[in-house]
Amino acid sequence: MTNFIVKKVAVLGAGVMGAQIAAHCVNAKVPVVLFDLPAKEGPKNGIVLRAIDNLKKLNPAPLGNKDDASYIEVANYEDDLDILKGCDLIIEAIAERMDWKHDLYKKVSPYIAPNAIFASNTSGLSITALSEGFDAELKARFCGVHFFNPPRYMHLVELIPTVATRPEIIDQLEGFLTTTLGKGVVRAKDTPNFIANRVGIFGMLATIYEAEKFGLSVDVVDDLTGKKLGRASSGTFRTADVVGLDTMGHVIKTMQDNLASDPFFAIYKTPDVLAKLVAAGALGQKTGAGFYKKVGKDIQRLDFAKGEYVAGGGKADDVVARMLKEKDPVKRMKTLRESTNPQAQFLWAIFRDAFHYIAFHLESIADNARDIDFAMRWGFGWNTGPFETWQASGWQEIANWVKEDIDAGKALCNAPLPAWVFDGPVSANSGVHTPEGSWSASSKTYVPRSELPVYQRQAFRAPVLGAGAPDGKTAGTTFFEDESVRIWHQDDDVLILSLKTKMHVIGPGVIDGMEKAIAEAEKNFKGLVIWNTDAAEGGAFSAGADLQAMLPLFMSGGVKAIEPAIARLQQAHQALKYASVPVVAAVAGLALGGGCELALHAAKRVASIESYIGLVEVGVGLVPGGGGLKEAAVRAAKDAKGNDLLQFLKNYFTNAATAAVSKSALEAQKMGYLSADDVIVFNAYELLHVAKVEARAMFDAGYRPPLKVQVPVAGRYGMATISAQLINMRDGGFISAHDYKLGTMIAEIVSGGEVEQGSVVSEQWLLDMERKAFMELLNHPKTQERIMGMMQTGKPVRN
Repeated sequence: MTNFIVKKVAVLGAGVMGAQIAAHCVNAKVPVVLFDLPAKEGPKNGIVLRAIDNLKKLNPAPLGNKDDASYIEVANYEDDLDILKGCDLIIEAIAERMDWKHDLYKKVSPYIAPNAIFASNTSGLSITALSEGFDAELKARFCGVHFFNPPRYMHLVELIPTVATRPEIIDQLEGFLTTTLGKGVVRAKDTPNFIANRVGIFGMLATIYEAEKFGLSVDVVDDLTGKKLGRASSGTFRTADVVGLDTMGHVIKTMQDNLASDPFFAIYKTPDVLAKLVAAGALGQKTGAGFYKKVGKDIQRLDFAKGEYVAGGGKADDVVARMLKEKDPVKRMKTLRESTNPQAQFLWAIFRDAFHYIAFHLESIADNARDIDFAMRWGFGWNTGPFETWQASGWQEIANWVKEDIDAGKALCNAPLPAWVFDGPVSANSGVHTPEGSWSASSKTYVPRSELPVYQRQAFRAPVLGAGAPDGKTAGTTFFEDESVRIWHQDDDVLILSLKTKMHVIGPGVIDGMEKAIAEAEKNFKGLVIWNTDAAEGGAFSAGADLQAMLPLFMSGGVKAIEPAIARLQQAHQALKYASVPVVAAVAGLALGGGCELALHAAKRVASIESYIGLVEVGVGLVPGGGGLKEAAVRAAKDAKGNDLLQFLKNYFTNAATAAVSKSALEAQKMGYLSADDVIVFNAYELLHVAKVEARAMFDAGYRPPLKVQVPVAGRYGMATISAQLINMRDGGFISAHDYKLGTMIAEIVSGGEVEQGSVVSEQWLLDMERKAFMELLNHPKTQERIMGMMQTGKPVRN
């Protein structure tokens, strides 16, 4: 085994993408230096310093912890090129001008270390053309590495080798991007705009063309092409506004300049409406107007015919919305094609155009069909890739319908579908995805998934519809399963508990499952991992206690009937904490309220960078009742190490009293919800692997659960100090009377109640206080209003 370790990265260009790529390197603890031109006025590194300052203001936040901006080293091309000699990876991210890039390459190439990888983050320029002028040795270490905006959140990175790039360079880079930066890597051929932008921008142009043809407004199109199709909620035109209409124009121009022989060339014409908007400086979100414009609180849409903004809010017709809800993809596509409704005809047209395009271009732009599907899923936020949609809707029938439309002159061009669509293995297998692999039009065979060592870290890789790969819902050996949980293992020495409830909420069934899992793990396994099967697909770790499950108890027996359930939840969490084998919580997504408490009681947490953790109970007029405040008191005492306890307690109090939720795992560490020795994982597909490695290592190192210690508390002094601040906030109108009540109750619990400062209490004492406050609040009319409001609307009620 030879390690490829990136000790330092250089990013050339402190624009929007360059600065955010540097920020994500810092998130991953990779030292990074950010270069740009020397400033003409002020500090010489002023351009880079302003870019770093801007990172702290961007939303969504590029940095997991804003304080980490200080770790980005600043540099300029005049004074600091020597720094490049110490960098293992250099990523160029300047403007999309071939001549500018070549000028920069001449300047930096003498300083590139002999083993460093040099890569361009171009979104579509030819990598081969960019490498012209390099000597053969540097050409062998040069490639394209195309991040998608925003780089922290978009899973896709396209890797583009040239014929001269050494294969091992690409393999090494794929490993680094996958594990260290958490990306989904797709290898693209060196063709204009690569895969995602080529297919995605074509799709947007085809959508604009078909929308005009069918007379549909931008808001209706966005409603039809957003969540209803399992795509990004911004749909088509809103996505263009977010990306920037000038940026979209650049990508379209790359297609115009380089694809004159493409039979779809006519559709690459910049739409008149887009050209007019760009000429008028209406570039989308960044200028406040594009296809949409915000006027006061209203969002107006552009009326193409009038050329002015009018009231928006148009939606899909009810009949079409019902068609799109059809679960059977075969029936859904047939209904759309046969309908006379213009919106349904429009949807069939954009599906047909996409199928026609990807079939025709598969051979030239991608190694196989899987790469096109992943590029669209990871780069454009589609739930299902275009080839997956075609295959699920009935391969042969769709192919015949597309051919009929081409022959009838209804398609965007008259280029026929390739022969492989109708004949040979694809026809025999009813599609491009099979258990053996995905269809490659260039090699005329099914290509299996990459076997690079990095993918051994992914117990369940990103699924492809039709590939029939095992998934976490059914794989392995089941010890116990019901509608709430599955307790299972992968025929090894670590037991897994997976929650099956909606949003993985915690009700009686989950508590039963926790008790069973702990008992079985203690008897027969080295450890227990709590991991959910949708962790890598944006699922929640747990959205908290199941309020719906409490309702029948409350209706039949009032508050008293609920108290045993809360006591049982507290004891289940304590059982996790004091289990005789290590319990590791594999956290990804939301871990709110009871979900946060579940994670806090594990022996260790392995968290995806995109973990949003917090005690949010005040939003429903309650205080944490599953041991969250008890843990706050315990952790504050541990942090204080005998110093002034209140200083350490304030952070935990404030987080719970304001229902603060971390915007990343790094921020959760700063807030105290994750500890310094918890592990942060950047690729959620690796979460289960890393959690099991941690559980096994703890057991093998002779794991013993913590001893039950007495907890020093701040007592009356802590309560009084915190309450004084709350009175000021209430009297100043910053919080309501009920928020004040909740705040004082939280202050009382984390301070240990009516005892002297420095008194020691047991964990059970704190749990009893939590439970008593929880019960009292359940009876309170204001709390009941908040609970009902949340259950009816999903939004917190402020009262």
